[in-house]
Amino acid sequence: MKVFVTGVAGQLGHDVMNELARRGYQGVGSDIAPAYAGVQDGSAVTTMPYEPLDITDGAAVESVIARVRPDVIVHCAAWTAVDLAEDEDKRDKVFAINARGTENMAKACKNVGAKMVYISTDYVFDGQGTDPWKPDCKDYKPLNVYGQTKLEGELAVSGLLEKFFIVRIAWVFGLNGKNFIKTMLNVGKTHDTVRVVNDQIGTPTYTYDLSRLLVDMIETEKYGYYHATNEGGFISWYDFTKEIYRQAGLATNVVPVTTAEYGLSKAARPFNSRLDKGKLVEAGFKPLPTWQDALSRYLKEISV
Repeated sequence: MKVFVTGVAGQLGHDVMNELARRGYQGVGSDIAPAYAGVQDGSAVTTMPYEPLDITDGAAVESVIARVRPDVIVHCAAWTAVDLAEDEDKRDKVFAINARGTENMAKACKNVGAKMVYISTDYVFDGQGTDPWKPDCKDYKPLNVYGQTKLEGELAVSGLLEKFFIVRIAWVFGLNGKNFIKTMLNVGKTHDTVRVVNDQIGTPTYTYDLSRLLVDMIETEKYGYYHATNEGGFISWYDFTKEIYRQAGLATNVVPVTTAEYGLSKAARPFNSRLDKGKLVEAGFKPLPTWQDALSRYLKEISV
């Protein structure tokens, strides 16, 4: 099985490439840089084939995919800077990457008859209430530009393809690139007290664990919408920070505040990021480990 992975310089694409290598599959990595520009950790992603590609260039996408002819495309590339996406001078670029770029990948996928995995987000919903969002829920009401563009990507994939996995995730952390854990560790080492919101509820997702699930999926034909985060229960960003500092051995004081009290964010954030993952088990997929366990393994990986 040959798998084309976009966004390999990011957290998830990096781990998907390495998981493919562990299982003996042929992975072809892709990103916008002329050569692989992610973390140089000596893993398989740095040695496997690499194709520079601007996903907003439809002709280039069609040409590269027609030449590579993958059996599967795992589309991890995305604009993920949620607040920056709200800037007037950035919006066209965000739509070009997340919406039209995804449509380009889906069209190319259809042309070669490949399966497609599209990584989406809880931000396609309005984040209200307390009930976990179901994978097949179509009550879309994105709160911000990022969510709207990711939704348009979903609609492009589902409208063009039959062999697709749309996998919504939340609160992502991994080795490659920036994330909440790295930020809070840096802040915790330089501040005695930090303020963290306690009214946004969800569950973290470790890309190392998620990559295993995604490769499990592409080995099947159990297509459709799925939600995937680590197990371990629903928490707030405040709860997450407390556990990060506890496991990292930091004595930093964490003060819970509301989103309104915290302020600062340009983009509206969902209060309810709870994702119902029951469909994974129903389809026979193995759930991800608990987020507490994932955090422990991740801190060791980044040598904290």
